[in-house]
Amino acid sequence: MPTGRSGVLSTIGNHLAAKAAPYLPPWIGAAALPPVAGWGVNEMWGDSALSAGLASAGMGAGGVLLSAVTWAVAGGTNKFRRFRRVQATASVAAGMGWLTCSVSAGPFGHPMTDLWLLGGGLFAASWNVRQIMRDAHDETEETETTGLGKLAEAIGLEKVQVKNARGNGKGMVSADVVVPPGKTMEDVQSAAPKLAAALHVPPSAVTVDRNPDNAARGTFSARVADLLKDGVPFRPPAELGLLPTEPIPVGLYADGEVWSINPFLAEILQHLLVMGVTGSGKSEFARTVLAHLMTRRKLSVWLIDLSKGEQTVGHMAEGLDWFVDKNRGGQREAKALLRCLPEVIAARGTELANEGLDQWTPDSKLNAMVVWIEEAADVADFEVLDKIARAARSVGIWLVVSLQRASWKNVSTDVRANLQAAACFGVDDAADAGFCLPDRVTESGAIPDWGADRPGYAYATGMNIPAKRWTTEVRGSLTKTVKEQIREMVLAAAAVRDPLDDVSARAAGLAYERRTHHGTNRTNAPDTATAPALLHAVPAPAPEWNDREDDDIDAVDPAVEEAAAMELQDAYDDVMSHIPADPEPDADYARLRLEDDVPDADPDTDLTFEQTARPSTEEARATLYGQIDAWAAQDRLTFEPGDLIPATVAAGRSRPWLQGELKKLTEQGVLQRDGQGEYTIVRPIAVAA
Repeated sequence: MPTGRSGVLSTIGNHLAAKAAPYLPPWIGAAALPPVAGWGVNEMWGDSALSAGLASAGMGAGGVLLSAVTWAVAGGTNKFRRFRRVQATASVAAGMGWLTCSVSAGPFGHPMTDLWLLGGGLFAASWNVRQIMRDAHDETEETETTGLGKLAEAIGLEKVQVKNARGNGKGMVSADVVVPPGKTMEDVQSAAPKLAAALHVPPSAVTVDRNPDNAARGTFSARVADLLKDGVPFRPPAELGLLPTEPIPVGLYADGEVWSINPFLAEILQHLLVMGVTGSGKSEFARTVLAHLMTRRKLSVWLIDLSKGEQTVGHMAEGLDWFVDKNRGGQREAKALLRCLPEVIAARGTELANEGLDQWTPDSKLNAMVVWIEEAADVADFEVLDKIARAARSVGIWLVVSLQRASWKNVSTDVRANLQAAACFGVDDAADAGFCLPDRVTESGAIPDWGADRPGYAYATGMNIPAKRWTTEVRGSLTKTVKEQIREMVLAAAAVRDPLDDVSARAAGLAYERRTHHGTNRTNAPDTATAPALLHAVPAPAPEWNDREDDDIDAVDPAVEEAAAMELQDAYDDVMSHIPADPEPDADYARLRLEDDVPDADPDTDLTFEQTARPSTEEARATLYGQIDAWAAQDRLTFEPGDLIPATVAAGRSRPWLQGELKKLTEQGVLQRDGQGEYTIVRPIAVAA
């Protein structure tokens, strides 16, 4: 029994000794060092007043120097470390002061012994308290011990806490940032260029994102290695016939993750603004997105590109339901496409309401639609774009506007407000990025002001992209080397592409029915081999189809087309040369108006005028409507009211009557009027005999 009790007591004693051992050194040092050192200096220099005075002076100066060294080496950037500096410096100063006094007074007399016992005990206890706090892993003690904290201190952010630094192994480093009272995250964001310079990385490689839930916190991100510099290969769709709501792999983020967009699955369909200088990668982005859309069912793509349409998407034109470029309809057809969109939007809205849907979903019988407009400022005016952008979102029409610079001169602020998603490629001026990207993105330092030096690199927002990824650089896929393979993929997808739904097609009217370009789909696809269901890799290279005439998409010789256009212009000029000029302003007949009656005969001449019977209302309308139908049959779908004056004269009516008839036809949906007073024929007019 005693033996067992002894063992337990021994175990307890050993445990307490082990626990106490780390805290004993301050007490041992305070108990042993002062008396030993004090006795030593007193024995060496305390025998005479001269030696004691000189030794005391030397030790006093040494104490001051040693205290200064302690203050310098015990620095820190937080409150806990600053207290440690004070504690260490005070301990050294007190010890050297006591030792200096011991030269003359000796260590064992009063008051030296009293100061030793009291001061040594307080000294040892204070360092024990500090050690206990350190072993408790206090958060303030552990605040930033990494290089990022030192980097923040070096650029004047010594009071900013930078902690939890972490790397993803793919060239990205991030850390949490906390600002002290009196500072804001804007102060840290403004220092981002300094951080980039200190890290020797491009300015755009460093971003500081604000925490939307806490204004004192944010996230620092730095790209210290470029994984995208060798390009990003094009990723084909997993299979043909996906729904519009499936994600589209567009490229890669700077951290190596897939950059994908999914506009039709987002809570709100956000129209897209694509911006960047020539050579920045907009065309590659367009080809990537369109190639995926062209392989899907329940989706139709309309595209306008009057600058370089054939060059950009000519190889994949078969996948476009309506394609307008300078060789396919040109400016006139581009305007007709845009003018028919309000009618399409209205008809789709009515159909969705009948289906009980607040917005388009794949459950609707309507196709999703994509209207892609390159260099929109050259095609449509602000009023047309604004009207389309405001109304198209809920009816499943995704509007994409692409241009080099979206300033207020090119796109109004109202239109930009409705283009809530963005893909901003390289710009020449950092301020230009503000026309495209949200303020929260540019304020973080995510500004693609590299012009055309880094083609394909961009920042993207919206389109179902998580907000935390908006400030991460992306690079789009490379498609130039796989153009022929993409063409073969688009041709194979004709078997699954659905034609435009009847509701939208009817609403688009004659402009759509008589469009220059008709894409292929499952109802008019050429008789080809069955398309593969899965495309786990880019399809095999296509045969040399460029050398075969029967595979030419257009089969139109540009020289022949140009000659025909010149002949048409010559004929127009010949006809116009026979039309008499306007009357002189002071001529007697210049005051005559369309609505005036036939004038009386002039007694000084042999001229007489015959007042014919006025046509009936039905006959007058038949004359006017017949002229409009004749234009529609000739594919002339736009006109101005002045063009109908001959028909109005033949109908025996005046200008107010003409204006009333045009208003009536517009209300019936037969005509559509734009902001400049020009009319578009939407559908033919049925005239009673």
